[in-house]
Amino acid sequence: MKTFNPYSVFFFLGLGVLFSFCSCVEDDEFSAPQFEQSPPQIEGNKVSLSVLKGILAQNANGPYTFEDTQDYVEAYVISNDESGNFFRELIVQDKPENPTFGIAVQVDKNPLFTKYDFGRKVYIRLEGLSVGQREGSEPRLGIADGIDIGRIPEALVEEAILRDTLVADIIPLQRQLSELSFSEVNTYVELTEVQFSKVYFSENSTATYASETTDSFDGERVLESCTSAYKVIFSTSTFADFKTLSLPSGSGSMQGILTRDFRGDFFTFYINSPEAVDMTGERCDPLVFSCGLVTSTAANAFIIIDFEDQRRNRPIAISGWTNYIEAGTETWEAYASRSDSSNPSLGISARVRSANSGDANTISWLITPEIPVETNSKITLEFKTSNSFADASFMEVLYSVNWDGTEEGVSTAEWGVVADATIVSDDQFFGDWVSSGLVDMSCFEGSGYIAFRYTGKDTEDGEFNGVYELDDIAIHVE
Repeated sequence: MKTFNPYSVFFFLGLGVLFSFCSCVEDDEFSAPQFEQSPPQIEGNKVSLSVLKGILAQNANGPYTFEDTQDYVEAYVISNDESGNFFRELIVQDKPENPTFGIAVQVDKNPLFTKYDFGRKVYIRLEGLSVGQREGSEPRLGIADGIDIGRIPEALVEEAILRDTLVADIIPLQRQLSELSFSEVNTYVELTEVQFSKVYFSENSTATYASETTDSFDGERVLESCTSAYKVIFSTSTFADFKTLSLPSGSGSMQGILTRDFRGDFFTFYINSPEAVDMTGERCDPLVFSCGLVTSTAANAFIIIDFEDQRRNRPIAISGWTNYIEAGTETWEAYASRSDSSNPSLGISARVRSANSGDANTISWLITPEIPVETNSKITLEFKTSNSFADASFMEVLYSVNWDGTEEGVSTAEWGVVADATIVSDDQFFGDWVSSGLVDMSCFEGSGYIAFRYTGKDTEDGEFNGVYELDDIAIHVE
């Protein structure tokens, strides 16, 4: 069984709604009441908020309920529902700086910012509460409701969550998209060197945060890195008071809360308010190569590769090709793949994966010889891909006209995306082989190289260490 691939642009455009952060705030004109300025006196044993992480690991099949305990946890509020982007949910982390654990506290009370404001130190009594994490989504604390975590009743909120006099300065974790880890979910993060996908901007219009006709519950926008191929989903509640604002068209940074989607398959990101966004820099759009698809191949075979002559479980070694590891230890290797209805022979394909590698990052390239675009009027490309538990790892098809042919030059060359080539999505059955379509390369700006690039990492939760397979590469010219 597969999970969804968060880095496929096609998948992003078809994402379903996220329920965990949908908001119903319609009137947020609240005045903050005055509270006694003295720390609460709490009887019991203070334990670290991160203790809940261990309890979650030991109770993966359902919520764990605290009974007959005087334990309480200390935490700092990092969510703010004043703008309506959060609803009946309080996100807290264990420390104001360099947090190690965060959790979403479910509360049947609105608004929350008037008492539990951003940076506020709080104490949470655990007696009667339950902690759970369904289907790998973000951890939650509240009241057990079957296999789910429900909200703490409003009458019990102030008894369960005590407000300290201290308001701390929350120092966000600074992260590029390639550095994100699921262990940092429910913590306050500053994403650096990012921009919204250019699909939201045209000469005549700019998409809003969450008021398009296609937005339901949440407006979901693709946020992409300026330094890597990583992407995340940026989500805004359709009840947020800034939903009609236009997305910033430049690049820069933003501060907010890192989350996971409802099924726990990929990252999402929420801000407390648009003031947390600083994206006034120039855009960093990648180069795109696109001539569309054609119905017939060019007349003459230039490259026909089926990997049948490769030694199994050894690195791919084909004359004129480059099999290059940019990061990590994993390479494209020959693999005896399973047969299936779309590829009935038990043959050899090229495979790459980061599982069990111990790599903090895995970037592996398989690059063709130079393709003579300039001396031919028609060039076509096709190939097949398959995957197995790709999860958050991903594969791209790229093209460069200025690579110098050396391994040292791979990282410094300009590579553009071959936009028309279809790559298998993570939700595809693992036994299927997916055709790229017959990609027209005739309008590419010059002779150059096709690269198949895999990106992943061997994380503790296994979300980025998926498998991609490649086979039946055919390039024809005339």
